[in-house]
Amino acid sequence: MTSLDKRLGDYIRIIDNRNLDLSLSNVRGVSTSKQLITSVANLDGVSLNKYKILRKNQFVYVPDTSRRGDRMAIALNTEEDCIVSSIYTVFEVMDETQLLPEYLFLWFQREEFDRYARYNSWGSARETFDWSEMCDVRLPIPDVDTQWKYVSLTNAISTNLKCCQATIQDLQLLCDSYVDRLKHSELACRLGDYIRQSDERNQAGEIENLLGISVNKRFFPSKSNKAALNLKNYKVVRERQFGYVPVTSRNGGKISIAILKGDPGLISSTYTVFEVMDETQLLPEYLFLWFQREEFDRYARYNSWGSARETFDWSEMCDVRLPIPDVGTQKLIASIHNVLDVRKHIAAKLDASIRPICPILMRGIQELN
Repeated sequence: MTSLDKRLGDYIRIIDNRNLDLSLSNVRGVSTSKQLITSVANLDGVSLNKYKILRKNQFVYVPDTSRRGDRMAIALNTEEDCIVSSIYTVFEVMDETQLLPEYLFLWFQREEFDRYARYNSWGSARETFDWSEMCDVRLPIPDVDTQWKYVSLTNAISTNLKCCQATIQDLQLLCDSYVDRLKHSELACRLGDYIRQSDERNQAGEIENLLGISVNKRFFPSKSNKAALNLKNYKVVRERQFGYVPVTSRNGGKISIAILKGDPGLISSTYTVFEVMDETQLLPEYLFLWFQREEFDRYARYNSWGSARETFDWSEMCDVRLPIPDVGTQKLIASIHNVLDVRKHIAAKLDASIRPICPILMRGIQELN
């Protein structure tokens, strides 16, 4: 404990304003990812006058912490007023010249707080982190200027993330609209006339890069124990070749297919490897753009056959029809999509950096005092 550690209950107060006049109808829920979400509850015939009002810069949390994956459902409302369930707890900071709500929310986003809330939850049928336990939380509270510096840093990352996500939506719309236009302006070609299977095996045992294929259309390092496997019968997939899993059942309506970028790898002998025969007619990157469309996932599921398990076999893959414009147009669309993939990667890294930075900032405050 440092000289800055203060009891949270001295800075917050509980709020219990009800929607008695039914002026609000925007019902929100609270997720364990610390966000307000649109409620999925069936509100037919439900009176909203007993719901609690949640105003901007107020907090809401779900006292019940059981069966939530050891995470606390708590959020800060940074948008318009809304209403939440009467069983939720709404509270606010009493004096923002002493404690900033945004700074307090940084503390709530720490994994350490999730563990603390679970450890201090009590009950038999269900465990709850009640108001008295919330008030007993201790945290470092420096002066407001220092608090604002930490908040500004995380806000800057969040702003960059939102900007990146906005450009992703624009680029995605551009790619989708371009391909949709091609569907109406270009003759649909049979894919089997442009691709062929590859059945190269790892007979020499020179390759040990064992890969799996995800429904997110990515190759990933396999978690299988390579020492216990005979890798000589595994199929080799090389750069710009495709691999896919014919079995489509129990995949959430998606097909596992990917294009390899990088060093050669090995995939299961039950998977299918194929390549484009003539890249002056069809670019692998353009073809992969087509495979990434939700429309292709639906097509593959619809044309999968079997009893115990359904498969999208090679003959069905060859019967896929798609617009194939000139290579110059393909390159243009593929380059735009490549920028889209880069932006998605950047956004994912920014998103992943926000949560870990909270404990780092708080630890810095504790170590400096």
